[in-house]
Amino acid sequence: MVIASIAYAVIAASRAWILLVSKDPLQVVLAVAIIVIPVIGLALIVRELWFGWRTRQMGQTLAAENALPTYDGDLTPSGRPTKADADRNFERYAQEAEDNSEDWRAWFRLAVAYDDARDRKRARAAMRQASNLYVRSLQS
Repeated sequence: MVIASIAYAVIAASRAWILLVSKDPLQVVLAVAIIVIPVIGLALIVRELWFGWRTRQMGQTLAAENALPTYDGDLTPSGRPTKADADRNFERYAQEAEDNSEDWRAWFRLAVAYDDARDRKRARAAMRQASNLYVRSLQS
């Protein structure tokens, strides 16, 4: 896949160069699009990979500290927490994050609780907050 991506980039860059040197305004715009759109896509992929790597790193740190979030309640046959129990469990971690708003560990546990409660959008936002706080804690 990497070789195919590199080959695509080389071909796209050569076609973009041909369009750029033509000096036709429409072709120049097309050349810029040929270059910019894949770069934006690559940046988004790198951002998501970095997010996953950072999340894994935080999880390993919490596991080493024996501080991963715990779940009290029933599970569905697929192994996911039941909605009612996940909502009750969520309240505990939401309160912890509110009380310790600068602690990345509390935000990590809140993100897991959001995910258990089936709110992926807020789970990702909470994990991003945890990641930002984690980076700040490493820098200080």
